[in-house]
Amino acid sequence: MATVVSLLNHKGGVGKTTSAINIGAGLVELGKRVLLVDLDPQANLTLSLGIPRQAVTIYESMMGESDLAPFEVKEGFHVVTSSLDLSSAEMELVNEAGREFILRELFAGVDADYDYIIIDCPPSLGLLTLNALTSSQQVIIPLQTEFLAMQGLAKIKQVIQKVKLRLNKDLHISGVLATMYDQRKVLNRDVVETIHKYFGPLVFETYIRNNVSLAEAPSQGQDIFTYSGSSNGAKDYLKVCKEIMERTDNPIHTRPRKKEQPATTPAK
Repeated sequence: MATVVSLLNHKGGVGKTTSAINIGAGLVELGKRVLLVDLDPQANLTLSLGIPRQAVTIYESMMGESDLAPFEVKEGFHVVTSSLDLSSAEMELVNEAGREFILRELFAGVDADYDYIIIDCPPSLGLLTLNALTSSQQVIIPLQTEFLAMQGLAKIKQVIQKVKLRLNKDLHISGVLATMYDQRKVLNRDVVETIHKYFGPLVFETYIRNNVSLAEAPSQGQDIFTYSGSSNGAKDYLKVCKEIMERTDNPIHTRPRKKEQPATTPAK
C-alpha cells in the first residue's frame, strides 16, 4: 500500500511544485515506485515535466468519467496530469455526495502499484486540497525562507487538525521543508530559526539551497536528477528523500518522548 504525501502551502511561490517533482524523482532514484498527482488547475507540475495534454487528466477522473490514467515519465515514475478544466471542479462537485473522498476512492485502484503517491496541492484550502488531505497520511509544508512565507502557517495547522479530527485520523504533518535558502542572508537564517521554534523536530534537517539548476530544469521538461544530477539542488533533494523515507518508517509524531534525566549531585 502506497504512502500518500500532500505538499501543501496556500501561499504561492514557495517551491511547492518544484519540491513535489524532485521529491518524487528523488524517491525513484532511491528505488521507490512513485506516482505524482498534479492537483493544481494551473498544471505547473505537468508543464514542468514537459508532458503534453492528455485525454484523461485528474479532472476527468474526479468527475467520474474515467479511472486514473498515469503518464509514464520514466520507469517507476508516473504522473497523473492536470489541466485548466480542473478549476471548475469545485463548483461542479458542490452537490456531490461524499465529495471530500473522491480522490481517496480513485487511489484505491492504484495504490498497490506504488510505494509513494505525492500530491501537488493547489495554493488554496478549498475542495481539491480537502480531497488531498483526506487521502493522505503525511503532509509536507514547503516554506520559502522569507518573512512573508511564514504568514498563514497557523491556518494550515488548523485545517490539518480539523481534517484529522473529522475525516482522516491517519493524517499528520511529517515535515516542514525550508526552500530557497541562502545561508549568507541573515533573514534566511532568522526565518529558519523561527520555524524551528514553531515546528521543532518536524523541520527537515536538509534545507533546499538556492540553485539555478532547479529553475532551469522545468524549461527542459526535466526533474533535477535528469537535468543536473551533480547540482546542489539534486544533492539537497536526495537528502530530503532519505529523511522522508526514514520518517515514513519511524514517524516523528509516534516516537516516544525522551525521558528527562534526573538531576545528579556532583560527587564531593
